[in-house]
Amino acid sequence: MWKKGVTLATAAIIFASAAANVSAASGRDYISIVGSSTVYPFATTVAEQFGKTSKFKTPKIESTGSGGGMKLFCAGSDIDTPDITNASRRIKYSEYEKCQKNGVTEIVEVKIGYDGIVLANSKAAAQLSLGKKDIFLALAKEVPDPKGGEKLIANPYTTWKEVNPSLPDSKIEVLGPPPTSGTRDAFVELAMEGGCQQIDWIKARKETDKKHFKSVCHTVREDGAYIEAGENDNLIVQKLEANPKAIGIFGFSFLDQNGDKIQGSVVEGEEPTFENIAAGNYPVSRPLYCYVKKNHVGVVPGMAEFLAEFSSEKAWGEEGYLADKGLIPMPAKERQQFAADVAALKPLLMAK
Repeated sequence: MWKKGVTLATAAIIFASAAANVSAASGRDYISIVGSSTVYPFATTVAEQFGKTSKFKTPKIESTGSGGGMKLFCAGSDIDTPDITNASRRIKYSEYEKCQKNGVTEIVEVKIGYDGIVLANSKAAAQLSLGKKDIFLALAKEVPDPKGGEKLIANPYTTWKEVNPSLPDSKIEVLGPPPTSGTRDAFVELAMEGGCQQIDWIKARKETDKKHFKSVCHTVREDGAYIEAGENDNLIVQKLEANPKAIGIFGFSFLDQNGDKIQGSVVEGEEPTFENIAAGNYPVSRPLYCYVKKNHVGVVPGMAEFLAEFSSEKAWGEEGYLADKGLIPMPAKERQQFAADVAALKPLLMAK
């Protein structure tokens, strides 16, 4: 009898706890989304479509940057925390670990498509053609001594012509995202590290001193040549119009939506076009993601339905409405796999 009583009491506590969670959820009848400024326009488009065509409220989305979104998302699993966070790079293991520690133990990873990172300038200026090495030399905090030898010095370059004689004799002035941005993370990894590895003696350090190699290749200069312009990519576009000599770094979708005002630089001989990114030819491209709290599905109204809308062919397919906004669709097989994982709410298992 005693064991039965304990079992019944335990069950009652569990039921009461679950009921309390549902009750708490009833205080919020909309989906809360945070995260990447790059993913923001795509998520907003889906949210607006969802609000118009379903019985649920339009989700509320806040652009906090990938890093800021992960911090909010991983803060806890209760209903006061976001349901979904968008990211313009994959979740880091340290973030995954923090989520697990704070009770966010089941996370559904959704790759939504691909995007290119562009270096764009005003159409009032000449289009640039850059190599990854040019990008590294222009923006790294420390670079090889121009006088020769295997020595690093504080970046001395003030004009693009000093970096590469074939480039314009104009001041290096680059408006880009802050360290909390997934676009920044992807840019330093794809473009700057890519250029850094073209210098043989630095590349060799990847094998002997990986930490120092990463520090050299990923650290952006802080002397005013690179200007942190916040998470608002539309603001960068406006500043490029006002200053034709400046260059901005942001996702392809913003270039696509503002093609009448700005132009993307050619990188390693490839134009930043929808076709080149989709084909894998453009060298500075990356996947985009959103991450979902499984325990909020079925508690916050409309979660399962919103995820179904986002992962539908009419949204992220080749002829979907997100492609019209500049999202590069995944191959059909990849879309089918992620759609199946979303439907099954398959939790992400991440190893260090």
